[in-house]
Amino acid sequence: MESSDLSDSKKAAFLKIDVLFAEEDELFAREFSVPTRKVYSGDLCPDHCNVMVLGDALQWAGKSEAEVLLVETAGLCLRCSPYVDGGLGLVVLEATSGMNLPLKVGPMLSLADVAVVTKIDRVSQAEREVFRARIQDVAPAVQVREVNALHGIGIDPLVEMIRRIPDAGANLLLRGNPPVGTCTICVGKKEIGWQSHFGVVRPLENQVFYRGE
Repeated sequence: MESSDLSDSKKAAFLKIDVLFAEEDELFAREFSVPTRKVYSGDLCPDHCNVMVLGDALQWAGKSEAEVLLVETAGLCLRCSPYVDGGLGLVVLEATSGMNLPLKVGPMLSLADVAVVTKIDRVSQAEREVFRARIQDVAPAVQVREVNALHGIGIDPLVEMIRRIPDAGANLLLRGNPPVGTCTICVGKKEIGWQSHFGVVRPLENQVFYRGE
């Protein structure tokens, strides 16, 4: 991968956000000698945690003299979508995860700039075409990049995209709207049934509505 050699790229810093365990930061620091940080979200969803720490992370990357901050989040919430305006939003989808996966991940795909499809060597050409069509059904404007990282296939165009990212502005904003409200379940209320909760609720036989203060 001559053209995507790290020595010919912008200096990068890496932030990993996960729930309970991750080791990518340690691997990258050891393999590529780049500044890395790791944050465990714990009781917060990873996307929420990402929004909370991103400002501090940009300052840390700047002090580390990095020109690019790469942020990887577990993305378990899906609805929050961690992308920010002015950044490059990439969602990684495994081709082996089922043909309907692109229909299930919501704004993580529909608000992305690039859908990176991995493990293309593990599925047939017909399955690859159906998977790509599903992505384009959900997000017609997203760029689809099929990669086989083991053999370096499709990596160079991604590196070029990262190289062309403009500098981040002072006031970053989320791309797209966050969920419609914070529910009482999010803050620790354990009772079952909408009657025990307030804020944005939903019964089985109706749509969402607002209840209480």
